[in-house]
Amino acid sequence: MPKDKATYEVILERHQMAFLEEMADKHGLEDASKAIRVLINFVIAEEEEQDRVFGEVRCLDCG
Repeated sequence: MPKDKATYEVILERHQMAFLEEMADKHGLEDASKAIRVLINFVIAEEEEQDRVFGEVRCLDCG
């Protein structure tokens, strides 16, 4: 598959970025950006998980 990467701005809470950086380090990924791509690719590949991932609102930072 050809690579067609672009730069996007994503707004995250500090603890979310820390988690991505921790996962990248733990799993030998190049950076947090790769960790995000891994998560997205998982949901793309595992269609049966899409409702489980996106169907429930999870707000750890609300209220």
